[in-house]
Amino acid sequence: TRSLKLNSTSSWFKSLFVRKVIPRKDAHSHLLAKKEDNNLYKIQFHNVKPECLDAYNELCEDVLPSIHTDPEYPCELVGTWNTWYGEQDQAVHLWRYRGGYPALTEVMNKLRQNKKFMEYRNERGKMLLSRRNQLLLEFSFWNEPVPRPGPNIYELRSYQLRPGTMIEWGNYWARAIEIRQQNQEAVGGFFSQIGSLYTVHHLWAYKDLQSRENTRNAAWQRDGWDEVVYYTVPLIQHMESRIMIPMKNSPLK
Repeated sequence: TRSLKLNSTSSWFKSLFVRKVIPRKDAHSHLLAKKEDNNLYKIQFHNVKPECLDAYNELCEDVLPSIHTDPEYPCELVGTWNTWYGEQDQAVHLWRYRGGYPALTEVMNKLRQNKKFMEYRNERGKMLLSRRNQLLLEFSFWNEPVPRPGPNIYELRSYQLRPGTMIEWGNYWARAIEIRQQNQEAVGGFFSQIGSLYTVHHLWAYKDLQSRENTRNAAWQRDGWDEVVYYTVPLIQHMESRIMIPMKNSPLK
């Protein structure tokens, strides 16, 4: 009996320190994404056989812009790059679908009937070692990516967050992005919906590697940046940086 009383008292005492979980009323995609737009993004990572990279680039430069400019397809090629530093012999393509999932489905169905695109897919398959993609939404507090003149280099910083921390990340970066807009380097910010989940991608543009270094160092001189870094680093499980060079016909030069 004494043992039961002790266990009961111990359980009651511990309950005083258990954090109450407040249930969320909405998905984080609804809380963080832009409500005025119904845009869906797809990012593609293609690992190319080293000896095929030039031929792969020529193939993409011939076919992808024709889809981008065709009004029959409710999609846009936001940017297309080769990785310069990071994973080598890799191509990265970013597409925007205006109209969300229905637009994505419409484009996919039409491309299956596009003879030139199907030939492109067959040729592309011979040149690749592997490929993967993700479907993304854009953060409401980032600007929508728009074409910009070049030449620029682009940095894609990808973060794998701990599950359950996306809202917290968004709250800090909603303030941080104002600090990082001083030199117009912010291009776009996205979070995954399908593919590897709890993934965030931040896309930045710089004139060269030295301007990247200067811009990033200057952020530490602005109020609030150190706090953002301090509180967001514990949310990250893994992070990766790619420096990318635009392909010839990329809208982001």
